[in-house]
Amino acid sequence: MSVQHTGSRYQDVPSWKLSDSCWARIKPFLPTEKSRYRGRGRARRHIGGRPAAERRQVMAGILYVLRTGCQWNAVPREYGSGKTLHRYFQRWHRARVFKRLWQAGLTEYDELKGLEWKWQAADGAMTKAPLGGVATGPNPTDRAKRGTKRSLLVERRGLPLAIEVGPAQRHDVKLLAATLDGVVVERPEPSAAEPQHLCLDKAYAGEPAQAVAEERGYTVHVPDKANAKEKRQRQGGRRKARRWVVEVTHSWLNRFRRLLVRWEKKKANFLALLYFACALICWRKCEV
Repeated sequence: MSVQHTGSRYQDVPSWKLSDSCWARIKPFLPTEKSRYRGRGRARRHIGGRPAAERRQVMAGILYVLRTGCQWNAVPREYGSGKTLHRYFQRWHRARVFKRLWQAGLTEYDELKGLEWKWQAADGAMTKAPLGGVATGPNPTDRAKRGTKRSLLVERRGLPLAIEVGPAQRHDVKLLAATLDGVVVERPEPSAAEPQHLCLDKAYAGEPAQAVAEERGYTVHVPDKANAKEKRQRQGGRRKARRWVVEVTHSWLNRFRRLLVRWEKKKANFLALLYFACALICWRKCEV
């Protein structure tokens, strides 16, 4: 879907503010509110009930929570009631609004600059989850405190293609299949003329990860640090690293303070925030 953007650009406003261009992208995907009136002409009458909240104001409040990490009930009053914001947030994620925004962001970027499928990278990152909930577990790197792991797949420039969430103690390999199958836009079919390479770190070394990736048409690249020096000499020097982009994308996600520590008990709510953050990353890349 192509969108005509007017007014302030995404990068011209603070990161916690909803710019005109960002709102122009979001508005077409929001469900319409039910009419509070019935009938026509003189027979038209108000059927009662609470009036609907202003949708741009609500989305701006959700963005404020995502960017600053504040509690829903601590949102400034200019965005409305925290309960209202959370109610709309859950209503919209049930309508798959945030995932569709992410898909639209990738599609727009593909039309403007082109997604580079040849080189992809995947990796996991762990965050704290003090309140627990679904898809959380003891974090082996944080004295067994509750944590969660997000597994991320990106293309060559770091645009997020897929994301999956699991308990912190779950091995990266066990999340790899769900991550590779979760690409939110149509993935081109790899071929001999246009192969797709998947760059992984040493945690994915071994037959299980190799088999999962090869079943999906990937050529897998996992560093062998034990023989790295000998391999470089055989190949004629150091080659350009391609896996680091997934680390950069994890860093971009951590800039959204609500994702740095997981406070959502429901996995679906946490995923919805991740989807929204991925959409914002795609739109920012469209404008730089």
